Amino acid sequence: MAGQRRTRQREPRHEKPWAEPLPMPASMRPLLFLVVDTEEEFDWNATFSRQAARVTCIREVARLQAVTARYGVKPTYVIDYPIATDPVAAGVFGALVDADACTIGAHLHPWVNPPFVETVCSANSYGCNLDPGLERRKITALKEAIGDRLGVDARAYKAGRYGFDPATAVTLEALGFDVDLSVNPCMDFSADGGPSFTTLDARPLTFGGSRTLVEIPCSTGFVGMARTAGRVLHGLASTPVGTRMHLPGVLARLGVLDKVMISPEGFTFDEMRALASQLYADGVRTFSLTLHSPSLAAGHTPYAATAGDVDRLLGTIDRFLEFFLDTLGGVPSTPAGFYRQVSNVLGKRTKVRRGRD
Repeated sequence: MAGQRRTRQREPRHEKPWAEPLPMPASMRPLLFLVVDTEEEFDWNATFSRQAARVTCIREVARLQAVTARYGVKPTYVIDYPIATDPVAAGVFGALVDADACTIGAHLHPWVNPPFVETVCSANSYGCNLDPGLERRKITALKEAIGDRLGVDARAYKAGRYGFDPATAVTLEALGFDVDLSVNPCMDFSADGGPSFTTLDARPLTFGGSRTLVEIPCSTGFVGMARTAGRVLHGLASTPVGTRMHLPGVLARLGVLDKVMISPEGFTFDEMRALASQLYADGVRTFSLTLHSPSLAAGHTPYAATAGDVDRLLGTIDRFLEFFLDTLGGVPSTPAGFYRQVSNVLGKRTKVRRGRD
């Protein structure tokens, strides 16, 4: 029903296995995916609004492309409805696609994506909280808009605000997606009405019923002396009492425990390098470097308030790409490329279709 959370009975989020691990050989060189949540500009501290849908900073992706081109890295722009339907944005990304300089996926922000039938609120900003039929209609409209405007069959999906659950997985399979990028390991958004991924880590997964799809999670994890107890210790430190005492920050400064994401938004190069090195030592071979497109221009996100912040963000990306490809011995990849790479391992259930990435 419009404006309401799902009322149907379903299994608890991620408490039962909805996906299986996808083993990666230890001899495999680490792969890097650069995923950009490509979206409208809005005030992150304000309530959600259907009217906040400007995309004025989209030309700034040229600065990111200039950095990534030096390393042969092809970004994956997961674009949402305001981006897909904006003529200027379509021209920018159409040119990049024609030059084989990027790949395109889909990114659902429900509040600015038709059909507009649900109440706009925090809970409904997570696509997985919508009625499954409505979530499917919104993703369908987004996929069709990307196809109509860019001539691209989007096969990679990332839920806005990480609003993904097993029902979303069913929808992605039905709509012809191959890869999901929504899972953010170790993160718990349930206090805001969103999903929890605290039982998952940064390793890739497979899922699907009639065919196999691949989950490439965000690269989030723990570093520090107590990292093996990270989930429990960080959970205790993040209680209301622990937060008031600033325990997460204290633990991080002492080198005891720090939850890090491979992202230049809110994390330093040293933190990103430490997590990548630790994940690699743990046997992880797929890494996602992620950011939001509005951070490429000053004043649109908390991570890029000034022009200097944008310069530092791009500089952090530059340093991390150099470290990952040179020091860690990694290679650039894309979700579509990875899907093709593992298709033989996945077996006959996987249908790899030809077409533009």
